[in-house]
Amino acid sequence: MNETVTLAAGWIQTLQGLGLDLKDLIFNVGIPVLCGLFVLVVGFKSKAPGPTIVAVIFGAIVWGGAANMGALKDKTSEDIVQYDGGGQQLTGTGDQ
Repeated sequence: MNETVTLAAGWIQTLQGLGLDLKDLIFNVGIPVLCGLFVLVVGFKSKAPGPTIVAVIFGAIVWGGAANMGALKDKTSEDIVQYDGGGQQLTGTGDQ
């Protein structure tokens, strides 16, 4: 095999592995860190409990959504199918 082709295949495998690791790093570390940073910035800038509590709630929603991305993607498609009439019919068809 040509040395250039072998080198290219090696780089492709390396970058593919880094891409998967980068995605895991973003979802498992980056988003939680950004949510925490958001809460700290809002807390220190406002110095009031109300906005800080709201920032904690928003941060938790974003963090939870990122952590459960696998389950949420299936749930969204199930909701669309149900809305389009793909689910079971709840009422009878006779007297409508």
